Amino acid sequence: MEDAIPPIPATTRVAVVTGGNKGIGLEVCRQLASNKGLIVVLTARNDQRGASAVQKLKEAGHSNVIFHQLDTTDALSISRLADFLKSRFGRIDILVNNAALGGVEYVQDPAYSSTSSELELRGMNKQQMAEWMFSKVKETLDAAKEGLRTNYYGNKAVTQALLPLLKASSDGRIVFVSSDYGLIGQLKDEELKKELDDIERLTEERLDEMLATYLKDFEAGALAARGWPTNFSAYKVGAVAMNAYARITARMHPELRVNCANPGYVRTDMSVYSGSLTPAEGASNLLKVALLPEGGPTGSYFSDGQVASFV
Repeated sequence: MEDAIPPIPATTRVAVVTGGNKGIGLEVCRQLASNKGLIVVLTARNDQRGASAVQKLKEAGHSNVIFHQLDTTDALSISRLADFLKSRFGRIDILVNNAALGGVEYVQDPAYSSTSSELELRGMNKQQMAEWMFSKVKETLDAAKEGLRTNYYGNKAVTQALLPLLKASSDGRIVFVSSDYGLIGQLKDEELKKELDDIERLTEERLDEMLATYLKDFEAGALAARGWPTNFSAYKVGAVAMNAYARITARMHPELRVNCANPGYVRTDMSVYSGSLTPAEGASNLLKVALLPEGGPTGSYFSDGQVASFV
């Protein structure tokens, strides 16, 4: 499902945002759409929710936003999006890989609201909020597998499908929405940490091996013993792998700007509405990277809009 829009001038940029129907993704779409000369393609897995999000943005005056369905774990859905973008625009200029899952089972009551969270979190510092968030989830193998399927393999599949369209741009750039949970320091295996930071030698095949080993250790109940994180485990491991994949992509495609960006600790449903930033504030940090001047850095990690270490 997509909206019909007139042909675009060559100077108009096209941005694609995955997971754009709520939270940080919706705010990224809103803020991108506030820039003149930019068309935003908001994507979401659910047609109704995606179309509703676009309608709300249009009612707020953002007529330059359109919707297209995308399930980042479905090869056919990805192919349909790529075909639409190619036939409609011939290129894309910005890809924001935002779609993600927590990789855990949420154990709070389904009726739990952001207001309820705010009352419980009042007065807590960042570490206390994180511990509170950990208490609201359960680590399960099925949730971990689904998290990696979306957060790593889904982002990778979308990126690879859209690379030809990004290369057709004079200034293509990719932003992987990341987290400090994706820093190499989340792991305790010193040899693995060295491998992940040796970006000239690191391969996608090695990342696949790492994730397979992680799931094997998860199933064996050996996460702590093998040096894997144990809280929001799959989210962290998937983010580490995604950061590494982004660096590999930047190395292999130097004509593109490929970066990772941490929006900060944002209050969304994924964080059980814990966090110190609003979705709008988090999105602002991402836009600083998505809209970097031409010729800006690539293969970098940004935190609060500034270049930081992957370690």
